Amino acid sequence: MTSPEPALRHALAQERAHHEHCRAALAAMVDGARDQVVTGEDVSASGADAEVLGHRLRSRAEALRELPEGPLFFGRLDFAGPGGGGDTGPGGGDEAAAGAEGDHAGQTYHLGRLRITEDPAAPPLVVDWRAPVSRAFYQASAADPRGVAVRRRFGWAPGGRGDSADLTGLEDEHLDRGESRASDIVAREIERPRVGPMRDIAATIQPEQDDLVRADLTATLCVQGAPGTGKTAVGLHRAAYLLYTHPQRVQRGGMLILGPNPTFLSYIAEVLPALGETGVRQSTLARELARHPVTGADGERAARVKHDARMAEVLRRALYARVTADAAGDLAVPDGSYRWRVPAGELARIVADVRDEEPPYTVGRERVRARIVRHVRDRAERRGGPRTTTWARRIERARPVTAYVEAVWPRVRPEEVLARLLGDPGELARAADGLLDADERAAVRWARPPRSWRSARWSAADLVLLDEVAGLLEHPAGHGHIVVDEAQDLSPMECRAIGRRAAFGSLTVLGDLAQGTTPWAARSWRTVLAHLGRPDAAVVPLTTGFRVPEAVVGLANRLLARLDVDVPAATSLRRDGELTMRPVAPGRVVDTVVETVRAALGGEGSVAVVAAEPDVPRLREALGAAGIGAVGAEALGAAVAVVPAGAVKGLEYDHVVAVEPAAIVDAEGPGGRGLHRLYVVLTRAVSRLDVVHGRPLPF
Repeated sequence: MTSPEPALRHALAQERAHHEHCRAALAAMVDGARDQVVTGEDVSASGADAEVLGHRLRSRAEALRELPEGPLFFGRLDFAGPGGGGDTGPGGGDEAAAGAEGDHAGQTYHLGRLRITEDPAAPPLVVDWRAPVSRAFYQASAADPRGVAVRRRFGWAPGGRGDSADLTGLEDEHLDRGESRASDIVAREIERPRVGPMRDIAATIQPEQDDLVRADLTATLCVQGAPGTGKTAVGLHRAAYLLYTHPQRVQRGGMLILGPNPTFLSYIAEVLPALGETGVRQSTLARELARHPVTGADGERAARVKHDARMAEVLRRALYARVTADAAGDLAVPDGSYRWRVPAGELARIVADVRDEEPPYTVGRERVRARIVRHVRDRAERRGGPRTTTWARRIERARPVTAYVEAVWPRVRPEEVLARLLGDPGELARAADGLLDADERAAVRWARPPRSWRSARWSAADLVLLDEVAGLLEHPAGHGHIVVDEAQDLSPMECRAIGRRAAFGSLTVLGDLAQGTTPWAARSWRTVLAHLGRPDAAVVPLTTGFRVPEAVVGLANRLLARLDVDVPAATSLRRDGELTMRPVAPGRVVDTVVETVRAALGGEGSVAVVAAEPDVPRLREALGAAGIGAVGAEALGAAVAVVPAGAVKGLEYDHVVAVEPAAIVDAEGPGGRGLHRLYVVLTRAVSRLDVVHGRPLPF
């Protein structure tokens, strides 16, 4: 009988040979895509057709060229044959064969981050992880094998370039025999040190995550994800899945990834390219709203009021207060030597009817003009027969018509509306009547109005209000799908800005109510979804953590009862992490942090010191004096990052040193969200958390 060791060596040799074959095929695909671009540039077709073809070919070539180095497959499925067998060896199969598992009987598929084939008509050497047949890799179990006889996972050397020699191990689950066990390869991948940007999780997607990733394009999903449950990865993989499954629909509308800050975007930047998707715009909401540089600042009270949903109605009133049907007298419209007279009563009715229809403001202007022209045309045709389109355009451009439209429905800019509202107490009082009280109006009113909107100093909250007015003027360009991360921190007015951009598309909304740290952070997903214009969207909880160790989750869960949010406590599959509480005398905190960091540098992975913002400079100075290089959070991959508590959200480090939790809470001010901020800090650790404190813990 052959021992398992020679059998394993033989299987590894076969798989390494298949990987070499795949590597050569991928190189040929890259060269072929480059050749197709050259051919496409010379194609004989209309200019528009050639441009579209050229764009598609260049995009394909660019995507292949920009693929990062790494293994070309991470798993394999051997489907049982009609008689119950299944192992047909590497290669074969066609991921296009969807449907019942029986369609794949006797087939074997290697799964990777993109489809690799030697010829478009030939069976693929590697099946894309998003293909229908790949779903069995994530969903099959001993209880429900889905026709799979053997599921194989491959172990690759960490940090390797994906050379065939980096294939170091494999695991087989014989589902046809009822065999099901935890995967050591998956565990090692999840627990691998966090150095550098975020990695994709295509090899480790869990069944509940897979359900969310493969949700239909038209469905808006809200994922309430506890720390370490992979909600960000789910959102990014859903984006990649939708681009693969509905390429034309999504690309026509556009895909947008919205993160909370540029540091977070840097952290996730390589995930989609690693999955074969390039050219997806990743941005922040602040960047999307940046009509002007932020040169002004609001006090907390003013910012709270400006971000409140009531401001939407205040702005609508301020804008439509400019519309009036009281322009004096009848309107005389020249038509050669003749004048067509439109009675004042008819004009007032036209304006009132258009207002009642509530179109975008700019559309309303043109609708008033069009109905005046139609009234004149009806009279002209009753008198002298049909009129041409050229005649109608001449009437539209007639000076009296243009002057009347400008008088009753004037052209405006968002800046003019907002500057007048915030700079004129009377205007603000009229628009906010019954909505904002006197104190709230005083908070948002400009103490020294600028001479014109062009010299105004706009705050970040003002840009949100300007976007609301711009949306009232005309619908903004939308997107086919938007992924919004850290959505619990969005204000009602920010949600409205995002909702406008997805008016005809769908959303993936990601967040954790327990991690809400802005003054307007949500306490209910239903509230957020209502402001996004998706009140009936499904809210799906992810509570099983794969990143944060069990001991750290247990500590963070002690805070949940004090956070006033209705979220389930998290659990963790990680039993390996460490949690150390380090109470010291107040004067020993900084020295203890230096000692703890020095010890942490003896291990693997990234190290972060997280503290209240006022304490960060002295901690950096102390570490520097001790010969330990310390940098800010933006240097992803540095040995030690010293990060203010307010900048750590969405990031993760192997070893976190949390400094003085009570100071982190106090830094948010009375009535602030300091405990929520602390909850974020405590859940950034992947392997180890040290809590250094000289004051009593706030939990």
